[in-house]
Amino acid sequence: MDNYVRIFDTTLRDGEQSPGATMTSAEKLEVARALARLGVDVIEAGFPAASPDDLAAVRRIAVEIGHPGRAEGMPARPPIICGLARANKSDIDKAWEAVKHAARSRIHTFLATSEIHMRYKLKMDREQVIERVLDMVSYARSLCPDVEFSPEDAGRSDPEFLYLVLGEAIKAGATTLNIPDTVGYTTPDEFGALIAGILAHTSGIDNCIVSVHCHDDLGLATANTLAGIRAGARQAEVTINGIGERAGNTSLEEVVMALHTRRPAFNLTTGVDTTQIMRASKLVSNYTGILVQPNKAIVGANAFAHEAGIHQDGMLKHQQTYEIMRPETVGVTQSRLVLGKHSGRHAFKTRLTEMGYVLSEAELDKAFGRFKDLADKKKIITDADLEALVTDEFYQPREVYALDGLQVACGTVGMPTATVRLRGPDGRLHVHAAVGTGPVDAAYKAIDHIAKAPNSLQEFAVRAVTEGIDALGEVTVRIQALDGQSSLAAQREVDQPRTFGGHGTDTDIIVASVKAYLAAVNKMLVATGKYGDSERPAEVGVAARQS
Repeated sequence: MDNYVRIFDTTLRDGEQSPGATMTSAEKLEVARALARLGVDVIEAGFPAASPDDLAAVRRIAVEIGHPGRAEGMPARPPIICGLARANKSDIDKAWEAVKHAARSRIHTFLATSEIHMRYKLKMDREQVIERVLDMVSYARSLCPDVEFSPEDAGRSDPEFLYLVLGEAIKAGATTLNIPDTVGYTTPDEFGALIAGILAHTSGIDNCIVSVHCHDDLGLATANTLAGIRAGARQAEVTINGIGERAGNTSLEEVVMALHTRRPAFNLTTGVDTTQIMRASKLVSNYTGILVQPNKAIVGANAFAHEAGIHQDGMLKHQQTYEIMRPETVGVTQSRLVLGKHSGRHAFKTRLTEMGYVLSEAELDKAFGRFKDLADKKKIITDADLEALVTDEFYQPREVYALDGLQVACGTVGMPTATVRLRGPDGRLHVHAAVGTGPVDAAYKAIDHIAKAPNSLQEFAVRAVTEGIDALGEVTVRIQALDGQSSLAAQREVDQPRTFGGHGTDTDIIVASVKAYLAAVNKMLVATGKYGDSERPAEVGVAARQS
């Protein structure tokens, strides 16, 4: 049993199954780049059988991220690129077709083993399940030398039956055995005991890596994962920000920083560059439209904030009184340069470089122009402002429709009206005015008239990026397509309506709201196949943060 824990990131597969977390192919590629820079060992890039688009996205990640030296800042040893497949030949064939282009590829197949799943979902008895596992793991191994098998709902499965199924999977060629607590049912003591039992009683287990995959339905995902690792598991399946179906998955940042901060207690290491955590968190949040709650461990806005007087007094006397890790360790930078409207291009470039952004000269010119516009409206520009600016400028989906002008009228007298001018995919300008319950609603109705992309607004959230009356406003929205678009959920094997997230920032909150909605609508339009996805939201090189 070695002391290295492999980090298997499933943000692009299990995480994307969160309602509203749908990403375009270009966005998935950008997240995969961030994960590779982060240093994860395995990227589960998607579920190729879900749709031709999903297969193409996984293949694209395998080609561009699964090889060393394909892009600036990529690690010398690329991550394993993995595709999920149900235990049938069609799914396995599609997974292999997608991941085989990577230097190191993996097929991850699964079949339920709990009585409730076998009886009501699979309609199979124990013997049939064992036979299917043997056949399908063998088939996957005939295609790919690295095969992972998961007994779905292992947390509620009979342990003795689990040992038998896992032993057969090993005989069939499985190299990793993943033990999922699919519905977040177990407690840390129970899950740790389950892993210990598997390691003690499964035939051939010494030739495999045991992995853990926990869900957060009872708020125990991280605790269960750490219990499994302590019991001997050496791979943790996680997502950025803990996103995922229902209450989500185990959070990458929580597991990694628990092992990092409590190294003497665990005596275990990972290959993750912790200084990349915050940037990856913000990237995923912006692309999915899922906000990180302020009190979220590690990456929440309040994670390193100290408001109580007694805490502030202790922090001034010694940092470790109330902080068990330095903000810089996870990439929360402390600005050494005060930027404002008199700051020059060199100071601006220096600060972005310190924050981990390396832009081309053309990109720098564009970003500096945005910075100067913002500096005319704000006295002091913070790191949070800069990150919001760069994200808004370079990490938006392909602009099928681009905002060219906006004017609103609202108040207690008269009808709220918005006039929107959009530049369409053909380069033509489209102008429309609409009346709504408020200026945002009116603007959205005007966009709907121009874009003709029927949808239902599922979520609208506004927050200030920094403090003060001149703060940048940040808006995230989620919309659901009304034209029948759906995607296949792997475990539940049902089509679910597709939802799309959008993100926008501006000192004018109405403009930010329109940017966010337009970003979500553009994603939806690209997903229809009418407009091709760009190769990348923006070809922005990113250097590793300084530790």
